[in-house]
Amino acid sequence: MTDSAKLTAETPSDREIVVRRTFDAPRRLVFEAFTTPALVQRWLFGRDDWPMVTCEIDFRVGGKYRYVWRNAEHGDMGMGGVYREIDAPNRTVHTELFDQDWTGGETVVTTVFEERHGKTTVTSTVLYSSKQARDNALKTPMLEGWGQAYDQLAAMLATGW
Repeated sequence: MTDSAKLTAETPSDREIVVRRTFDAPRRLVFEAFTTPALVQRWLFGRDDWPMVTCEIDFRVGGKYRYVWRNAEHGDMGMGGVYREIDAPNRTVHTELFDQDWTGGETVVTTVFEERHGKTTVTSTVLYSSKQARDNALKTPMLEGWGQAYDQLAAMLATGW
């Protein structure tokens, strides 16, 4: 059984998707899991047949990151971007662009980490280049994959890695 149902998504404007999930872990651990390459590689993938094979993070304002997932049948899916803002452990802002630009241009992702009573709520707001780009993203299994990845993160946090 997965906890994907704990993931919520909403569309507050024509160009945004807001995704939210609460984890049973303190903010410093959740933030570390989002910003440390060895940890990101352990949870940021959907199904088992799409492992992350490249995880490079230069975690500083102006620093770049690069992720690549590999599937035996479909090949590689890569993406990357640049960190625009870092307010550790509260908030990050970064750009995101897939190699095969299926989303319609670069997005800007703002992620906020809020701790309450030892639990951390992660809220990510994805700003797309247009309404059509946002709608195209919503037609993909993106939210399902996001939910699966967050389930893996929750399991990893429960073990204390």
